[in-house]
Amino acid sequence: MNKRMIYLDNAATTPVLDEVLEEMLPYMSARYGNPSSLHSVGRDAKAALDKARERICNALNMDGSGSMVIFTSGATEANNLAIKGFAYRMLRDGISKDDLMVIASSIEHESVLEPCRALEKEGFNVRYLPVDKDGMLKSESLEHILASSKCKSILVSVMLANNEVGTIQRLKEIAEVAHKYGAFVHSDAAQAIGKVKVDARELAVDMLTISAHKAYGPKGIGALCISKDVRLEPILHGGGHEYGLRSGTQNVPGIVGLGKVAELVPRFIALYQGRVRQLRDRLIKGLLEIPYTRLNGHPEERLANNAHISFLGVNGEDLIIKLDEHGIAVSTGSACSTLKQKESHVLRAMGLSREEINGSLRLTLGIQNDEQDVDYTLEVMADVVRELRRVSPYSKYRS
Repeated sequence: MNKRMIYLDNAATTPVLDEVLEEMLPYMSARYGNPSSLHSVGRDAKAALDKARERICNALNMDGSGSMVIFTSGATEANNLAIKGFAYRMLRDGISKDDLMVIASSIEHESVLEPCRALEKEGFNVRYLPVDKDGMLKSESLEHILASSKCKSILVSVMLANNEVGTIQRLKEIAEVAHKYGAFVHSDAAQAIGKVKVDARELAVDMLTISAHKAYGPKGIGALCISKDVRLEPILHGGGHEYGLRSGTQNVPGIVGLGKVAELVPRFIALYQGRVRQLRDRLIKGLLEIPYTRLNGHPEERLANNAHISFLGVNGEDLIIKLDEHGIAVSTGSACSTLKQKESHVLRAMGLSREEINGSLRLTLGIQNDEQDVDYTLEVMADVVRELRRVSPYSKYRS
């Protein structure tokens, strides 16, 4: 039995790096000021927030003149602020619901889809874009909707990299189409930060969501980065913190941690595009040597750490349990919806069969993994799949 826990669920969360924690710790003890206080202790905390904003702007190549970084409790709140905040502000500015539209891809994270559904219940126009078998959005489908719409104000929300299958969208192309029709563009980049280059100017997006805990920072902190042309209505009301868009005393230690993550982004990208990608390719190659398996997501335009595989004749949850007994931590999909025990909307939108969806498994590597982790996982996986298929009702997959 392997005594070491091999963690292959880095899309769910990542361990906090020592150097990130080291920078956060003083703001949990000696440097405890409230950044809204006018005295020196408060000003010290305020300076820490300003430094974190600067680091994030640099990491994302944001235009400093008028662009804002709004700190939130995480990507979920940031996505809600982007979508609901946009819709409610347009109403406040005199745009009717009939003249408003929100468009999202069908494979967005639930923290985008649920706000969209909430707006639908309130009578807003919401449309969902289809994807192909690899989870890739076609810009032609977006253009078809925009060309036929008479709405005065439109928001398009498309994630940069999918949290389940790892497909990386051609976001710049999508943004160009959206802007051609005067629409604003929001992208949930929580999974992409630290793995691929996220350049706000190059991608031409108007709003970006980021999160610390997907990139070796603390949980409970994220940000919505918005361009100078975006106007939002706050969804939390109070003392008017964060430029009046997110009331509540700021989580200074968390923000400091997020700022440190932003500073480390170039190092993370180099690791992911180098060693982690090599480990992922080795992992995928070995997993596909197991009979009756298939890779889900785009075969090339995918995150460098993501291996999403369907094992026919096997239940994904049974795989998780058996692998955990061998010290290997994996998942079937989004950690935010696992407890609901429901079928993956991402895989369904990609056209996978019920059997392929039920047998799916997401393995996501991190910078802490090595070749021994991959080799041990492949060895155990072959045995576990064989064992589960022996008791599977699908006799054709038994070896």
